[in-house]
Amino acid sequence: MGTLINVAAIILGGLIGLFSGSRFPKRMQETLISAVGVSTMFLGISGSLEGLLIIENGTIAAHGTMMLIGSMAAGSILGEWINLEDRMQSFGEWLKKKTGNADDQAFVNAFVTSSLTVCIGAMAVVGSIKDGVQGDYSILAAKAVLDFMIILIMTAAMGRGCIFSALPVGIFEGIMTLAAHAAAASISEAMIRSLSTVGSVLIFCVGVNLLFGHKIRVANLLPALAVAMIWSTIA
Repeated sequence: MGTLINVAAIILGGLIGLFSGSRFPKRMQETLISAVGVSTMFLGISGSLEGLLIIENGTIAAHGTMMLIGSMAAGSILGEWINLEDRMQSFGEWLKKKTGNADDQAFVNAFVTSSLTVCIGAMAVVGSIKDGVQGDYSILAAKAVLDFMIILIMTAAMGRGCIFSALPVGIFEGIMTLAAHAAAASISEAMIRSLSTVGSVLIFCVGVNLLFGHKIRVANLLPALAVAMIWSTIA
């Protein structure tokens, strides 16, 4: 249920953004992208710090730094080997043609950037797991409200490609929910914490790309999520 609510919110937000985007001058659209970039960076920072910092005996201490470094390093190697970034770009090109948007030069970048923004955050991971294990979709419902606003703004600024981020969100959250339901007994709090922390760092990387141009191949860092999950089970 949570995944369906989230997908519907993204489509609705994208359609409203597509309708209203043509009313914004180019200068306003550029400022909107910068605003989304800064906001995304701070969402990533807050989520990662929540996972990395703990209070012990009245003092703040770092926790899970080796997990983060190891997961990001191993995940980047695996991601570059699989070359997820180019595969996602190729899927975007295929989707652009199949949806009749072949003339839209901004389609692929809008699709990839928005998909990474709404797919890999802590709320997507934790919400899907809670929905699958406990049948509690409240986190995904709250994420749907945020994604509605994010995709509305991104579509107004970047174009119709953002609407199709509903597809990878549906696949990612759907698979996560079903997998969590099937493996409910083996999912630990440590695993959820690690996934959320690494996911938040990846969200920060998406914000960097939005604000400064395509500097980080974020899709090639996605395997870090799997490494973090494995790390938390053996550490």
